[in-house]
Parts: sequence; structure tokens; C-alpha cells
Amino acid sequence: MRISSSMEITDFCLEGRLLNFVIKDGYKLKGLLLATSEGQYYIKLAKHLRVAFDLRLPHGAWLQVVGRKKYDAKKDELTLKAEWVMATSADMVLKPKPEAAKKQTILFCKKSDCMKSGGKAVCQMLEKEVSDRGLENKVNIKGTGCMKNCKAGPNLVMPDKTRYSGIQAGQVPAVIDKHLGKNVETEVPQFVKV
Repeated sequence: MRISSSMEITDFCLEGRLLNFVIKDGYKLKGLLLATSEGQYYIKLAKHLRVAFDLRLPHGAWLQVVGRKKYDAKKDELTLKAEWVMATSADMVLKPKPEAAKKQTILFCKKSDCMKSGGKAVCQMLEKEVSDRGLENKVNIKGTGCMKNCKAGPNLVMPDKTRYSGIQAGQVPAVIDKHLGKNVETEVPQFVKV
């Protein structure tokens, strides 16, 4: 009796331009579409790449992709899976985009004890101050559950993890100035990380 394998697995290395990202379920990165001199390829990303991949990588960027390819002779189907991806051109420096910058988050307790102690006015003042400074695209204000300091409410946590208890609406502008000032610090990568 003869046993034959219909699956052939080999290594591959491709270089080409990024056409697009392949996203499943509306948010899960699964792979890349790459245009090479030999044609267009769908390349599935290994799990460790999906987590760390920088989606700000511009379309048309030159990439080198190394991985494993599987050829199923029964189905006449070729599957490419990337284990390593690298930008191959010096023009890969990203220009900072306002929408690409990570938003900083201010947390405030929205439970009843804090709200009864002036939390609603603090929240309204936070929204006003962020808006007046034009920081809406850089700062989120998020209500949370209990921060375990009910008797000292209202409670607030700034983006740098500084906690405030017993804060009043009139103190909010000074707190915003202290922690956010006029320029919100954002992390902008100098080179693409893939």
C-alpha cells in the first residue's frame, strides 16, 4: 500500500507593495494583500504579528514578508502565512496624523455617591475645559464604576494615573492645565513597527 502526501510545505520570501489590510469581523486583523512582480497575494499573518502590527502603515509601502507556504495538491490551493514582516524602504517614516494619535483618557466615577457629591458638575466642567482647549480628538472622558473611595468623592483619575478625590468643578481647569497643559503629549513613532 502506498501513502502519498498531498500537502507540501516550504519557506517563502516576497517583496512588494502593501495593497490593503484584511480585517475579519470588523476589527480583527487577519492578513495583508501584497502586490509583487509575480502578482497579487493574500498573506495570512501569524498570531504574534496580528497583535503587534501597526495599522498606520501606509498603502503602497514596500514590505518584505517571510514565512511558510502550504500547497494542497488535492484542492490545488496555495496558502501563505507570514512569520516576519519588515518595511524595506527609507520612505517608511510616518507623518503623524491627528486621528492616528492615541487618545489619553480621564476617568471619573459615575456612581451615585460621587455624583451626589458634585460629580455631575465635575464631569460637565471636564467636558467644557477639554472642548475649550480643542482637545476633543486627543482626550477621552470616560465614566467608570466605583473607585472604592466613595466617602471622599467625587473621584477622578488623570491620564498619568494621578488620582483626585473630593475634587470640585472649580478646580478642574487647574487640574487640566497641570496634567494636559496646552499640548497633549502623544507617542508618534519615527519608524514603522511591524
